[in-house]
Amino acid sequence: MAELTEEQRGLRDAVRTLLAKRSDSAAVRRAAETGCGYDADLWQVLCAQIGVAALAVPERFGGVGAGPREVQLVMEELGRALTPSPMLSTVLASALLRALDDDEESARLLPRIAEGAVAATAWADLDGHWGGGAVQVRDGQLSGTAHYVLDGDTAEILLVVADGAVYDVDPARAERARTPAMDVTRRLATVRLEAVEGTRIGPADATAALASALDDTVITLAAEQVGGAEAALQLTVEYAKVRQQFGRPIGSFQALKHRMADLYVRLEAARSAAYAAAEGAVLPSVAKAYCSEAFQAIAADTIQLHGGIAITWEHDAHLYFKRAHASAALFGAPEAHVARLTRELM
Repeated sequence: MAELTEEQRGLRDAVRTLLAKRSDSAAVRRAAETGCGYDADLWQVLCAQIGVAALAVPERFGGVGAGPREVQLVMEELGRALTPSPMLSTVLASALLRALDDDEESARLLPRIAEGAVAATAWADLDGHWGGGAVQVRDGQLSGTAHYVLDGDTAEILLVVADGAVYDVDPARAERARTPAMDVTRRLATVRLEAVEGTRIGPADATAALASALDDTVITLAAEQVGGAEAALQLTVEYAKVRQQFGRPIGSFQALKHRMADLYVRLEAARSAAYAAAEGAVLPSVAKAYCSEAFQAIAADTIQLHGGIAITWEHDAHLYFKRAHASAALFGAPEAHVARLTRELM
């Protein structure tokens, strides 16, 4: 695992410093409770001052042209703070447009994304399958309902996957509704189209581009999961230092020391898997499966090792627990990625 460069450390520290000032747990709760889903002002600051939305956009389309490692650093910090933001939907849309290799449409859409316009991709069906799309093309028009659309109800740019191709659709022509979700820090929506026209981007058979974009996105999501898992473990360690039982901190008990050491090993293995996937050393499905399971395990033990306080609404433990399980299901559950690895490696 390569050491971070000076520029990468600067990017990480800039995001971390900003989130420490603007995205504490109270801010996360306010964003969730007000129905906004994310702090729009914070998102604009992240885009204008740090350029997070431009990282995955090629320079010739107004972006930074950074690699997957830089995007992971941002996602890791957002995951650590559980910051609600449209970063993941931006990564997915950018990855899809890059993979489609349509210069004309990229020149029209990617500069807007680089500047912070929220872009959503209507793709998955009700069962959470990310294949050829939940929308159908009939007589040149799009009809159908896509589910689990990241930031779909607030997006300014709407990409629709239909019959294995990708279309740009005017968001005003779609019926969009926020979907109540277990994870209040992630904004999901349903997008319904009824005989709506769209502009096709790239080839009629975009299977390869869709697979590439999904791989790029799960590599990014894996880093967010690592950040969340690290924060959850840190909460547990700090609590174990101050919680007294039998006249001593519970963190001094050997059984709990061993347990938290095991969790730390899981965390570092997940970090290695995420970073290795970004470097192309392991397949993206390895990172998605392992990071999902590691985050779920660490979040579950965070609940258990905190005791009764962790199941109260006031404590942050439940936020990490919900994020862990919701992100594990996004873009395919761990078992689906394990099955994919089995098919590809046999």
